[in-house]
Amino acid sequence: MAELLGRHWETAVALATRVLGSPDLARDAAQEAAIAAMTDLGRLRSPERFGAWFCGIALNVARRWLRQLKGEASGLAPGLAPDLPYPPSADPDPADAAELADIAERVRDAIALLADGQRDAVRLFYLQGLSHREVAAELGISVGAVKARLHQARAALAPRLSPLAPQKEELMTMADKVNWTEVYVKGIARAQEEEADPRDRAPVMILAERDGERTLHIWIGLAEATVLALALESVETPRPFPYKLAAGLVEAAGSRISEVRITRLTEGIFYASVIVPGPDGAPPREVDARPSDAVNLAVVCGAPILLNSALFEAAADCDPAAPRRAHVGRMATAELVAENQERAAAMRRKYRGEPAAGGAESAG
Repeated sequence: MAELLGRHWETAVALATRVLGSPDLARDAAQEAAIAAMTDLGRLRSPERFGAWFCGIALNVARRWLRQLKGEASGLAPGLAPDLPYPPSADPDPADAAELADIAERVRDAIALLADGQRDAVRLFYLQGLSHREVAAELGISVGAVKARLHQARAALAPRLSPLAPQKEELMTMADKVNWTEVYVKGIARAQEEEADPRDRAPVMILAERDGERTLHIWIGLAEATVLALALESVETPRPFPYKLAAGLVEAAGSRISEVRITRLTEGIFYASVIVPGPDGAPPREVDARPSDAVNLAVVCGAPILLNSALFEAAADCDPAAPRRAHVGRMATAELVAENQERAAAMRRKYRGEPAAGGAESAG
């Protein structure tokens, strides 16, 4: 029990601090939560979920203390109320409370329809406030797999929850106002070219709008398509790819990738940018990027992908005789993953001096 509490102690204290605003009170709340956890341990049905269960108890204790502290402060004479470590807030009126309850119920129902892995990741990350690393530790998977599951969950939840989301003011990246549409990676296909080996066909990244039926096809390189396919299929890799490295460096620098944007199409070439919050409240920075790199980063980080809505029509109006306007074939996301695994296996056999698959000696 001591080992379990020690493993999840800092997370519980951090969550309680967010509620109470005081690290000292948060540690006391975590202490009470630890006593409650030891007393009620028999109620824990899934031992592997101890961390989430214990952190949930700590949150409940912190919220109860917050209500008690507010009640005590409101009963004091004017001028005698202590300086509480949290800002005062009024309870919602009955109409607002009913609306919030309805929204919460609809969100819970939508989350319940997710696949098991996605549902667990959403509950731990969004509902319990754990970090990507903490969710990875709870589920026994990598941080990249957590972000991929969250990305897939958002794609599944968006059609159900988008009516509930307030409209937010978008950042301006061009002189004229841009109508941004949020999209997701529907998959990767191969261009359908006559008399071409399937492995030589150019990969096509297919972006689909969340709240509509329009899609955008962007031809990308094989290397970028393979990495994107591995992320979409939540395939674990022994070493991080460059996009995971880049995301890790941004995170280590104390920042994050807030969103990526596909901005324009010029002479048949798509352009994109990666949005990174500025330091100390400074305006966000836009970093120029290729769409394949920007989207790979978004999938790794779980960041939203925004598309200039005008590109749907602009891409459709491209010259049909352009060299890369071949018809798109069937989806090849899983095929790219399988081919990557085959190449990795062949490389291992080569360096071990083993015969190639099928019994023949591999060529030099």
